Amino acid sequence: MPALLMIALMVLLSIMNMLYKLTINDGMNLKVLVALRFTWATICLTPVAYVFERKKRSRLTRLIMFQAFLSGLFGGSLAQNLYVASVSLTSASFATAMTNIIPTITFILAVMFRLELLAMRTTAGKAKVMGTLIGLGGAMLLTFYKGVEITPWKSSLDLLHHHRDGHNTTTTVGVHPESGSHATGSLLSVGCCISYAIWTIVQAKLMRSYPYPLSAAMLMCFMASVQALIFALCGDRDRGGWRVGFDIRLLTVIYTGLAATAVTLPGMSWCIRKKGPLYSMMFNPLMLVIVSVLGSVFLEEKLHLGSIFGAVMIIISLYMVLWGKGREQMLSVSMQAGSCTLTESETSSISESVIALDETI
Repeated sequence: MPALLMIALMVLLSIMNMLYKLTINDGMNLKVLVALRFTWATICLTPVAYVFERKKRSRLTRLIMFQAFLSGLFGGSLAQNLYVASVSLTSASFATAMTNIIPTITFILAVMFRLELLAMRTTAGKAKVMGTLIGLGGAMLLTFYKGVEITPWKSSLDLLHHHRDGHNTTTTVGVHPESGSHATGSLLSVGCCISYAIWTIVQAKLMRSYPYPLSAAMLMCFMASVQALIFALCGDRDRGGWRVGFDIRLLTVIYTGLAATAVTLPGMSWCIRKKGPLYSMMFNPLMLVIVSVLGSVFLEEKLHLGSIFGAVMIIISLYMVLWGKGREQMLSVSMQAGSCTLTESETSSISESVIALDETI
């Protein structure tokens, strides 16, 4: 059941990336798009959280509200503003590929803030370090090397050009990004990954303080909507930028708020609770494959040799880091149960990691 749910969620998020690209091409203000997305998500989640969790959830404290504020900032308003800006300057496939370095960046931040030790004397520690280096190399290759086009199929269906011609608009942002825009989009994508990496740490603390998935998701979306509305009002006070008709803009707002947020956040929380946080990350490359296929078929996005090599390196790094984390967790549990024989260096390194983590919590 969790596997089928994660596959369905990856499909929902892949469609979101396609709609983002079409809405950007339609000329909608990106900050307004993010603000309306989280506002609609809050509206959808509030009655559901009230019905299913009103009798068992605890009182809100200042600490919980502060953690929800940070969660909404790093996992919502800031991350999504950076992400949609990256999509507008690069492509949906590129932005999706870059999100696979989030575990790598999370590991780097955890080491920097002493939430985790390198543990280079263990196989798991070496795997995480090597995976981090490979992931960074893949991200650089994806950014700076294009190579020859190797799109395996040809498609005459281009929704970007069709949609633009049908509305008589001259908007061409993100259709064929120039090299300068691509570099800027790459930096924005890395910034988005850093924001999400911080969010994973904050969200873990929020779920310990407030272990109610629907209510926590609702609080996060509420905080993100307020923050995104402030960002949008400061960036664009023209009322015309907020106008949404019965078009691709309205469809994107409804879909991203309902399917890609109100459904995805609680769904992932349920899978994480059942299988652990590493389980959900293992499905990220599936979204990259889906977005690449949909983008090349419907958005005339070209696949290049550099993109393929960079994406493969990032996926390899993802599984190396996840394997290292999973190995450490398994050994830690085995040590506590007394059912695993380890070398002295492995025992020392894992014990130091657990102590460092306990002190930070």
